[in-house]
Amino acid sequence: MRTKKEEKQKSNIFLKIIIIAIFIGVVALILNTAPNYIRKEIKDRTNIIINNNNVTTSLKNDIYVDENEVVYISTKDIANFFDENIFYDNKYNQIITTSDTKVAVLPIDKKEIYINSSKATIYASAIKKDNEFYLPFSEMKNVYNVDINYIKENDVIVIDSLDREQKKANASKDINVKYKPTIFSKTVDKVKKGDSVVLVEESENGWYKIRTTNGKLGYTKNVTNIYNLRDKMDSTKQVNGKVSLVWDYYSEYAKAPNREGTVINGVNVVAPSFASLKKLGKGELYYNIGDSGSKYVSWAHSNNYKVWAIVSNNSYQETTSEILNDYNLREKLINNIVNMTIENELDGINVDFEYIKGSDKDMFTRFIVELAPRLKEYGRVLSVDVTAPDGSEDWSMCYNRYKIAKVADYIVFMAYDQNGISSPKEGTTAGADWVETNIKKFLGQEGVEPDKLILGMPFYTRLWKETGSKPTSSVVTMKNIDTTLPEGIEKNWNEDLKQYYVEYNQNGITYKMWLEEENSIKAKFELMKQYKLAGAAYWEKDMEKESIWDVVAENINS
Repeated sequence: MRTKKEEKQKSNIFLKIIIIAIFIGVVALILNTAPNYIRKEIKDRTNIIINNNNVTTSLKNDIYVDENEVVYISTKDIANFFDENIFYDNKYNQIITTSDTKVAVLPIDKKEIYINSSKATIYASAIKKDNEFYLPFSEMKNVYNVDINYIKENDVIVIDSLDREQKKANASKDINVKYKPTIFSKTVDKVKKGDSVVLVEESENGWYKIRTTNGKLGYTKNVTNIYNLRDKMDSTKQVNGKVSLVWDYYSEYAKAPNREGTVINGVNVVAPSFASLKKLGKGELYYNIGDSGSKYVSWAHSNNYKVWAIVSNNSYQETTSEILNDYNLREKLINNIVNMTIENELDGINVDFEYIKGSDKDMFTRFIVELAPRLKEYGRVLSVDVTAPDGSEDWSMCYNRYKIAKVADYIVFMAYDQNGISSPKEGTTAGADWVETNIKKFLGQEGVEPDKLILGMPFYTRLWKETGSKPTSSVVTMKNIDTTLPEGIEKNWNEDLKQYYVEYNQNGITYKMWLEEENSIKAKFELMKQYKLAGAAYWEKDMEKESIWDVVAENINS
């Protein structure tokens, strides 16, 4: 038999085991719940919440709020959260910032702002503080299309983009808003029954992430009466499906062509050459519209074609450079373009600036950045023509294709003159292998999204003539290829180029031609489809033979 002493010892051991188990359980519970009590509060610094995210730790500079509660945000932080293209214009000592539909200019230390070229007085100016530029953000709500609220008691700034969806709800009872979605988490704020909160998202297990009127973000299960305060604003595309654009070029000395009574099969956009820079014109445009142009627009709209008028720089390199490097001249040019689109009921603009100085690459991008919002304000489309991403400084390297494609509606790859008039050897105008290689460059190294890229196709080729050390060439339009070549000539298909090639000798001279016709155009459409591009464009109207439009119609949206 066990003695009382032994039983007591056994009981003590059992009790110790229970105590140890309880201790381990408590420690485990503490370790498990403690993270929910850790709050990464940012004190001694103005907090900023942008679209329900506390981004204070991401700020490059502190927020500055003056005695009149004007909220100042540095241009570096505006670049990070609102306008990556914000720009200090050293020539005129001003900040230029853009949004979807606004271009705002704020002179330093002047209580004024110019929005889309209209001047207004504001209560605070752009300033330079500690070698950083700051904008009076609370004075610029309409520029960035935001709502801003400074909660002085908590030193919190809340900014909401008005083009984003926002849901609200009411507290179903007095609630403690938790730091994390668990009852063991620490309380970050308290809300009275019936009070309104912003509903950020529905979390797991019935928890809702909310934002209180104090600007606090946290979780609760106790909300009711959920409703949409604001729906997301989705932009609609002007052209449904693939863009199918034909450039309708005519010189500045001619009138717009009379297209009445005709249709162009497979096309949904026409781009007539309505405007070009005046040489040394400091932002002035030479308009080539008139009565014939007005009739052209009426014809296009009657056939449901959009009109994206060409604005060309006429390859005036010095004139272009002068405009690009001066904000006042850029603004003048942009105002002229916008006025032209409104007065002539145009649907968009096709910018065709070629032979730009390599040193003007960034300023050409700047021009596009400032033009895009002005056109978007009126629902107009901006497309920009560029060359292949290889070649000389003033022909190829003068375009920042990535940034252009980000701000413009479309970027158009003029996929031709692979071998042009200055080429040292004869060759194709647009071989499929070369076109594909450059499409890959656009989508890869250039970072252009496929739904922004339109593939330009040539309705012409070149007849090469071997005469001495350097061959010469002349343009042959697609419709004139058959009458240019001798009768009965053999055409050989090149599978890499996806083109027919001909070579013949006449009067002791060798001639060569790589043909652009139905099969070569079909091959280019296959590339458009393979890489899911935004559409196709054709240079130029009246160079084609009529049957090519059936090829366009069959392939553009197939």
